[in-house]
Amino acid sequence: MGSHLDRFTAGLDFDLDDFQLRGCRAVEAGHGVLVCAPTGAGKTVVGEFAVDLALAQGTKCFYTTPIKALSNQKFNDLCATYGEDRVGLLTGDRSINGSADVVVMTTEVLRNMIYAHSPQLDRLSHVVMDEIHYLADASRGAVWEEVILNLDEDVHIIGLSATVSNSEEFGEWLATVRGDTEVVVTDHRPVPLDQWMLVGRAVLPLFEPGPVAAEGTGGGVSRALQRAIDRAERRSTDDAPHERRGGFRSRSTGRRPGRERPTRERSWRPPSRPDVIAALRDQGMLPAITFIFSRAGCDGALHQCLRSRLVLTDEDEAAQIGEIVDAGVAGIPEEDLKVLGFRQWRAALTRGFAAHHAGMLPAFRLIVEDLFQHGLVRAVFATETLALGINMPARTVVLEKLVKYNGETHAELTPAEYTQLTGRAGRRGIDTVGNAVVQWAPAVDPHAVAGLASTRTYPLVSTFAPGFNMAVNLLGSLGYATSLDVLESSFAQFQADRAVVGDARRLDRARTRVTELEEQLAAEVAALAPPSDDPLEDLLDYLELRRELSDEEKAAHRNAYAEREKETLTLLARLQRGEVIAMPAKRRPVLAVVVNPANQTRDPRPQVISETGWAGRIEAGAFANPPVVLGRMKLPKGVQHNPRRHAKYVRDQFHRHSFGRPKRMRTRPRVRPTAKVTALREAVHAHPVHDWPGSDRESLARTGEKLIRRRREADSLAAAVDGATDTLARAFTRILDLLAEYSYVEFDGSGTPHVTDEGERLARIHNEADLLVAQCLRRGIWDGLDPAELAGAVSTCVFENRRETSGEAAAPTDDMADAMNATERIYAELASDERRHRLPVTREPEPGFALAMHQWTAGAPLGYAIQAAAECGAELTPGDFVRWARRVVDLLEQVAATGYTDEVRRNARRAVDAIRRGVVALGN
Repeated sequence: MGSHLDRFTAGLDFDLDDFQLRGCRAVEAGHGVLVCAPTGAGKTVVGEFAVDLALAQGTKCFYTTPIKALSNQKFNDLCATYGEDRVGLLTGDRSINGSADVVVMTTEVLRNMIYAHSPQLDRLSHVVMDEIHYLADASRGAVWEEVILNLDEDVHIIGLSATVSNSEEFGEWLATVRGDTEVVVTDHRPVPLDQWMLVGRAVLPLFEPGPVAAEGTGGGVSRALQRAIDRAERRSTDDAPHERRGGFRSRSTGRRPGRERPTRERSWRPPSRPDVIAALRDQGMLPAITFIFSRAGCDGALHQCLRSRLVLTDEDEAAQIGEIVDAGVAGIPEEDLKVLGFRQWRAALTRGFAAHHAGMLPAFRLIVEDLFQHGLVRAVFATETLALGINMPARTVVLEKLVKYNGETHAELTPAEYTQLTGRAGRRGIDTVGNAVVQWAPAVDPHAVAGLASTRTYPLVSTFAPGFNMAVNLLGSLGYATSLDVLESSFAQFQADRAVVGDARRLDRARTRVTELEEQLAAEVAALAPPSDDPLEDLLDYLELRRELSDEEKAAHRNAYAEREKETLTLLARLQRGEVIAMPAKRRPVLAVVVNPANQTRDPRPQVISETGWAGRIEAGAFANPPVVLGRMKLPKGVQHNPRRHAKYVRDQFHRHSFGRPKRMRTRPRVRPTAKVTALREAVHAHPVHDWPGSDRESLARTGEKLIRRRREADSLAAAVDGATDTLARAFTRILDLLAEYSYVEFDGSGTPHVTDEGERLARIHNEADLLVAQCLRRGIWDGLDPAELAGAVSTCVFENRRETSGEAAAPTDDMADAMNATERIYAELASDERRHRLPVTREPEPGFALAMHQWTAGAPLGYAIQAAAECGAELTPGDFVRWARRVVDLLEQVAATGYTDEVRRNARRAVDAIRRGVVALGN
């Protein structure tokens, strides 16, 4: 009758690739498997075969994913194949047929099952871990390792991963902790990816055509592209506004993606978003996803397309889209739809384009995904969250920029990020080729883009570390000795043990170089320095003082730029239509008139027309010093709707009137020395080494600075070696010591720790602030609160304010204010104890969402709740509100299960029911 694999493949409408066959054969042979393949290569087939095999054998298979959206997609796919009665879904928000033989779930759900010794684990034979490279995620990666380390040894793990450069190392670790594991790696894309650049409205190949050009690594940058770039650069003019992240030319220099090439100042007018989409349509490259690394940018692109004549659908398609949209929002009250800007959003969809980002309502995102997958929406402007595995491939992916904000600074894309984003291009079974298109600007070096496109792998680095909840679960489930073994078996420890060998060798070499330089410098000092008690130490002390001065001057310089950027941001936000401004430039200030003021909800960048006729938006980061308002210009009616049409009129006005143009404006901020800089300068000048003969002193300084660098290098390596030997087991021991102080753990007469009744409650609290929540419940500070007050107080342990406004947090009742203040006091105690035990400090409670959560739970409409958040200093989109509300629901459900009194458990359940309404209850 043949093997089960033969029967499985006979039911497919396509032939399996070699890597898919190897993976499936390994599963059928009873091995664990790690499959590493590019996005869209079809690695999920191996996971689906594991599902089919488990059902045929009469056992169970769990299919885990990192995000709920992926779980929902996979659940629908498997239901279509095996029927709804055989497939279940568990995501925290939804529980459908959880006792089925095939259950799709988020990885956290499986982790919690393992620790609870759930009977649903009976007969489990296979676990598919989709996107297993998520174990490198800083906030959630530990969950993947917890599952891998604690699953019964008879369960086979099928790991599906993006292509990682250390797949063999990861596979070796899996074999160590799980037994026989086969590693299957392929770099082949079933749909080849062509690399392009968009120069103006021309779509040109990035690589010179060659025998391997189809794989994106042809023989260098194409001549046609280089000629087009040269022409574009020649057309640029001196002293004209220059775009940089949407504004004028910045101070940055260097030759890399996102920075200007070392050429003279130029102006460059990028094509509008509608023009880009039209160019792709003309080339047959739709549907397309354009990645824009900000929510405001995505919304701004959508509004640009709405204001244009761009239409990508016919009348029948528009009507079909309208019906799907109306059905999808049927449960949302009319007043909330107004807050959500529903009419404009619907109009964009019926014309065939949309935005997609985490700030949108989840129900809206689901509708966009559904319409895109069915070919009704042809252009989507998305943030990088869309690249996280959601099944939404396109024919083309467009990257507007190769720089994005990483939470701290603007940084260029890594090869891993470029690969992840462009991997969405090319639909298997639909497209014969996918397209990755990078928009050219003077800031973009095509050779650097070629380097990104040719580098496709990245390393997988563990982020596993024990926490309070993990500690009590491990201890309660496995006992102390076995828990230590598990921690020492983690991938994090596996990598640390390997790394420390190389670090130790480098440390030996570094210490040898330090000794050699010390001897060399001692000889030079003896020959050149004036006599003193210890001239060598005098010199090194002087150099350290100079280094500290240099660091402080750089810090003052950075602070000056930051302050000027704040001033500029404030000025740009206040500009009104018709105001004339002077902008700093090298030769003379550039004049411009405001035609569209900043709009904080749509686009915070004012739109201007310059004296040269350039029209575009400007932002604070483009100026080292704020522009200056000179006066007003009378503008034609309707100029804000089509600025370029009125560019000649504006240019003529600037030729006729000077508007009091300043002769010169500073292009760099004035940096005033701080008190510390002044004191350090005085200390440097007063130091005895400062009076040594200048040439001798600087000659000695060069060797001394080299010695200081080598000493720092040796110290850094020594810290790395010490850190590697400070094992996870030692961190685990420090955690247990603190938990023992709090009576969540107790030590018996032999010194062996055990989990107490309070520890059992902590084991069921899965939250970033787990111990803080446990302490609040235990000490009864949330007792006596009504459901709305309880929801508001609990939200402080969940919410993280990422977009602050000028408001101030507030509580609507005295009882809620007292509970929030008490939560802060308990946090302060906990943070102090964590520092004393050398443990990472829990994130501080954030009150900015508490009032909004209280009002929503009490029955307020969406607009009222969002406004309440803004008044408390938290700027939230509707999608943000829904996401945080669901996070609060998740913690309230844990409170309902672990609270110490009937009252707090009852009110937690009531709060959950009150929150789950309207937009919070709709979609996933």
